[in-house]
Amino acid sequence: MGTGRAPARALPLALALLLACSDVVVVAAQGTERIQGSAGDVLEDDPVGRLKVYVYELPPKYNKNILAKDSRCLKHMFATEIFIHRFLLSSAVRTLNPEEADWFYTPVYTTCDLTPWGHPLTTKSPRMMRSAIQYISKRWPYWNRTEGADHFFVTPHDFGACFYFQEAKAIERGVLPVLRRATLVQTFGQKNHVCLKEGSITIPPYTPPHKMRTHFVPPETPRSIFVYFRGLFYDTSNDPEGGYYARGARASVWENFKSNPMFDISTDHPPTYYEDMQRAVFCLCPLGWAPWSPRLVEAVVFGCIPVIIADDIVLPFADAIPWEEIGVFVAEDDVTKLDTILTSIPMEEILRKQRLLANPSMKQAMLFPQPAEPRDAFHQILNGLARKLPHGKDVFLKPGQKVLNWTEGEPADLKPW
Repeated sequence: MGTGRAPARALPLALALLLACSDVVVVAAQGTERIQGSAGDVLEDDPVGRLKVYVYELPPKYNKNILAKDSRCLKHMFATEIFIHRFLLSSAVRTLNPEEADWFYTPVYTTCDLTPWGHPLTTKSPRMMRSAIQYISKRWPYWNRTEGADHFFVTPHDFGACFYFQEAKAIERGVLPVLRRATLVQTFGQKNHVCLKEGSITIPPYTPPHKMRTHFVPPETPRSIFVYFRGLFYDTSNDPEGGYYARGARASVWENFKSNPMFDISTDHPPTYYEDMQRAVFCLCPLGWAPWSPRLVEAVVFGCIPVIIADDIVLPFADAIPWEEIGVFVAEDDVTKLDTILTSIPMEEILRKQRLLANPSMKQAMLFPQPAEPRDAFHQILNGLARKLPHGKDVFLKPGQKVLNWTEGEPADLKPW
């Protein structure tokens, strides 16, 4: 079913000759280029002094105890909920006086209940979130005065606060009703989708910054691989009939390009994975079960032009990162034309994308380092929250006014946690 490896790659010289015959040259741009206009300014904004955040203190069963049971939560791609909590506790934007807060944050780790294979169990997540909100609403007055409209929650599931990994079921569930007035900070982003509510902040998934930085190669290393990808093409365990996983896009990549010498694609994940990305011109970033994946972060950090194959995707920090300028977008229906599309891109355009990707601010915005660093993803989230201020008059409810229906939702979600 095509779960193996494409034929072994030729030597860089032979590949360069092959690409030259196809009117394409393997390139590695020199220098960097700053993003021009407002996007560049936004990327380099400093949120300190522009907002204040109050962090609720919850019983440890909502966060610390869960993490203590399974340290794997610190390493998987959903770990942003943990690191954002840690960041805010020591951030200059934190206030200990809730009366002066612009935003309220509830530190609940809804993805830290893992299967033996490391996949988050979403069955308990909605009940856990509802329980945490009930807790803060009974002990502080701030949730009740807005029903969460000045609160933000980190929901890094595949489909955000829909809390399910398969799209059809996630759509059926919809966003957890008690979160409908809150701002959601989530990895999932797709236009006109029920799991992306208006006003959400789309963020990159977690990838270990320290681990990635130890694999940097010299910047003058030639990019001798034209197209690179490592990952699943089929998910036979969850999609045995094929076609549902990645909406068939990954399967199409394999079936059409497994024998193409310009495509270094495989299910293998070699120890040189990070180094290989730094030797590639283009890195495929196709959708999987959800539109997003850590490959997008890896591609940007390692200066490999991301080839985004996910229709209607909403990308991280889109108001600060000019994705159209640094990436290549290929419609899912056009996957069969990938070779033609990529070899048709003018050399000048490839070089400019590489110079933009070489900008340290671009890479920094995609990472959650510990401790935090200026202009990193933590600060981009705060910038996004600051740009929503001041709150509109519709945020605060009138005395006695209720908008949310606490009895709405799937019966299993309404059970106590």
